[in-house]
Amino acid sequence: MTQESPKTDLASPTDKVGRTGLIYAISAYVLWGFLPIYFIALAPAGAPEIVSWRILFSLVFCAILLSITKAWRGFFALARQPRISLTMALAGVLILVNWTVYVYAAMTGQVVEAALGYFINPIVTVFLGVIVLRERLRPLQWAAVGISIVAVLVLAFGHGSFPWIALALAFSFGFYGLIKKRVGGQVDAVSGLTLETAWLTPVAVVALIVVSATGGITLGTVSVWHTVLLAAAGVITAVPLLFFAAASRRLPLIYMGFIQYFAPFIQFLVGVVLLHEAMPPERWVGFSLVWVALAVLTIDMARSARSARRASVESA
Repeated sequence: MTQESPKTDLASPTDKVGRTGLIYAISAYVLWGFLPIYFIALAPAGAPEIVSWRILFSLVFCAILLSITKAWRGFFALARQPRISLTMALAGVLILVNWTVYVYAAMTGQVVEAALGYFINPIVTVFLGVIVLRERLRPLQWAAVGISIVAVLVLAFGHGSFPWIALALAFSFGFYGLIKKRVGGQVDAVSGLTLETAWLTPVAVVALIVVSATGGITLGTVSVWHTVLLAAAGVITAVPLLFFAAASRRLPLIYMGFIQYFAPFIQFLVGVVLLHEAMPPERWVGFSLVWVALAVLTIDMARSARSARRASVESA
């Protein structure tokens, strides 16, 4: 391809950043998409125990990565900054809520509603931009927010139950993303996850003590395979996050915006096709409205990127 030929508004990402960014992004979201199957395989462990081991083994895995990359000095430099350290503590609380609700959804046969949460997460992010950051929405963004609100109402009243799992996942991850955006230029993926899990470690230890005193800890008591899967929680947690961070540095935001729908779409298929969760007509209507809202948001995102690229070319 010659230098003069790429006049389309959305040039192939491989022309600009190579295939590496796409591979990282797709890998991250595909892994996130199949997470429900992993958590279901951890039965009979309950959500509190799974999340607790996920925190502790993630901290161990991150410590290993920091040692291999000799990045401890940078990590301690971040940890000694009160603003960053406390911000990551708040991020840890949000990710704790997100992980607990998500694991609970997977273990109780509510994967479809969990998928709904991540479908509406981009719209919640836009909504939080208005409420928290005082951003001004474009007409299509307002339309997407409005359609998504109607979708939630349809799901709440038509399906007969309030979609609290979906909203808890969407808002916890939305606020988590908002916090990470605030410190994103200062905190790398490994150091950030290390700080978050370090803050959550006392909570995880207390939770395991409670689990041990009530139902009993399953780690090491079910089978070798079950123990290996539980111990792998740190790797399963950290690897997609590292892929995501690597992709974010290599891909334009618009491509990340498109690829982020891989995870909830795979989760939706897992819930409907593999787990045979119920999809009555009103639920299809609610999901269809969410997908329409996402289409509107995607169109607006593409138009915005096109306008920004045109303005950049004209100013050059």
